[in-house]
Amino acid sequence: MSTNIIDGKAYAANLRERISEHVKNLKNQHNITPGLAVIIVGHDPASQVYVRNKAKQTLEVGMNSFKYDLPENVSETELLTLINKLNTRPDVHGILVQMPVPDHINATNIINALNPNKDVDMFHPINAGKLMVGQVGPVSCTPLGCLMMLRDVHGSLEGKEAVVIGRSNLVGKPMAQLLLRENCTVTMAHSRTIDLPAVVRRADIVIAAVGRAKMVKGDWIKKGATVIDVGINRIDAPEKGEGKTRLVGDVDFEEAVKIAGAITPVPGGVGPMTIACLLANTVTTACLINGISPPKDLVA
Repeated sequence: MSTNIIDGKAYAANLRERISEHVKNLKNQHNITPGLAVIIVGHDPASQVYVRNKAKQTLEVGMNSFKYDLPENVSETELLTLINKLNTRPDVHGILVQMPVPDHINATNIINALNPNKDVDMFHPINAGKLMVGQVGPVSCTPLGCLMMLRDVHGSLEGKEAVVIGRSNLVGKPMAQLLLRENCTVTMAHSRTIDLPAVVRRADIVIAAVGRAKMVKGDWIKKGATVIDVGINRIDAPEKGEGKTRLVGDVDFEEAVKIAGAITPVPGGVGPMTIACLLANTVTTACLINGISPPKDLVA
């Protein structure tokens, strides 16, 4: 059996092309240019690179990009003041605060201060509640990307047994809700699940989002199952030289690829889809704010 290696880079590139066409239509038909504002606090190198990539891709699809680079010692009050201004700006349709924020800032206060209609990361409690009750709209970027790739592999997901490993607000919980919407039978598992390998072996679909390098072994995977690896872990890579590292997922790819029917690699799987889905969410929020039905191919 040959395994389908899911190319997240290619899928994300295709998604960005579709987004670009939707942006053109919004400009031509409604005189609306979606705008995304990204706020970063501090100078963490990895976060800075990630934010630069977001800004670059935002401009490439024809949207407006607004970047706010704040010092590490900015006060919570100053950050909240900026968010309040962006909440009311008509040219800003999406607001993202790059996490984590420094310890002296309460992340919950920041999330709750966002205008729910402009919360493109979908962290606000109102948006989490909308997903829970099945209302149509934007959903968290990483789970949305996972769902899009699963639909591409399977078409209909109805009746599939899915196991989500990890219960975070960012991935695990919204991913489980999306799979329930697709009429999957969903089990939420985690690092403390009793006999986790046996639970995972039942699954037609495995979503690994627990944050432990190579935790999910090949013999945990049901033959022919689809494996979506959300994990991004940096481990030592002595084969590259002293002090060198490499990225791996939560799944032991070398083992699982021999058994799975389809699997995402790390890097190059879920990661590229996250930024593409952030852009998709910005188009969706721009439409909803202006009373326009969002493009069906961009929503869950």
